[in-house]
Amino acid sequence: MDRLDASRAVVDLAGDEPIVGGVGNSTFDLVPFDRPTIFHMWNSMGMASSIGLGVALARPDRRVVVLDGDGALLMNLGSLATERMAGVTNLVHVVWDNGGWEITGGQPAGTTFGVDLEAVARGCGFERTATVADLDHFRDVFRQAMADDRAWLIVGRVAAGDSPHRPSKNLVLLRDRFMAALARSAAEGRLQARAGAGDEPADDRPKDD
Repeated sequence: MDRLDASRAVVDLAGDEPIVGGVGNSTFDLVPFDRPTIFHMWNSMGMASSIGLGVALARPDRRVVVLDGDGALLMNLGSLATERMAGVTNLVHVVWDNGGWEITGGQPAGTTFGVDLEAVARGCGFERTATVADLDHFRDVFRQAMADDRAWLIVGRVAAGDSPHRPSKNLVLLRDRFMAALARSAAEGRLQARAGAGDEPADDRPKDD
């Protein structure tokens, strides 16, 4: 499966839901489809799952997507247990599995030696898991995950290949843009709730400077 095509499918099917792109190609491939609710990570290999968990805990009203790499996940494998211990149900954790640490030189990683990341996730308590190797199957499984009310772990087998795309390296800008987008969606949700309850629809959405 081509990783860029699969990333495009994620963005298309996730809509306006938040996406955390892990270090390296997981976030590089999101650049052509960039939007404010995508958080691009730099220099913190393995931490996409922890950041995504934090977003899921803070915003239980959103379906939070994490795009991880197999090598990156091995750097923080305990995060799978932490995700389940936290009890979140609104997290969709996608792992692009190319069998290696591609951006550091293509060294082989766990799945090349038989490590089964889906089995690890199930052992950590994930009830909904899948391993897919073609785009149509991935689309079907990811669509199910986004429509569900349980946490998912999806392993997507992808072809090797470095992405030519790079996000901004202004880390403060990336952080603030993501936070503002989530704050804006929260304010809009409150407005809709007030309108549904017949309250005065005061506009408390964040204002752009």
